[in-house]
Amino acid sequence: MATDILITEIEQIIDAVLSDEPSYFRVNVRIKPTNNVKVFLDGDNGISIEKCVQFNRALYKRLEESGLLPADDFSLEVSSPGVDEPLKMHRQYAKNVGRFVEVIFTDGSKSEGKLVQVAEADIIIEQTTGKGNKAVTSQIVIPFNNIKSTTVQIKF
Repeated sequence: MATDILITEIEQIIDAVLSDEPSYFRVNVRIKPTNNVKVFLDGDNGISIEKCVQFNRALYKRLEESGLLPADDFSLEVSSPGVDEPLKMHRQYAKNVGRFVEVIFTDGSKSEGKLVQVAEADIIIEQTTGKGNKAVTSQIVIPFNNIKSTTVQIKF
């Protein structure tokens, strides 16, 4: 079975498992040649390790029953996307409002700022230039179709 078809089948199983808990959602699925299935889930309010374990158990059982992967010859990892993973879904943008992000545009240029609003077709980031009394804050509207990737920046 082609990998993309297999991923689609696995995504349908994941979505069925998640259907009872609508605050959680699938972000990504990757399959390594060794039949190592990596599932990245998130929640509107984050996702705990305990929840990942719970979903892992339910998914593993369903994957075993599905026969999509060789019995006893696959592994399953369920986790949240790391902070270094770019945001992929509208729901991820929404839950990160108020955080600093780096946006890489389709032309390769970059912009950093605080994510202040997420709409259907675009996001708004706020940038502050200068310091002290000379600080100027501006808002930039960025259409989703101009975004190559967006990554949350951890500021200390």
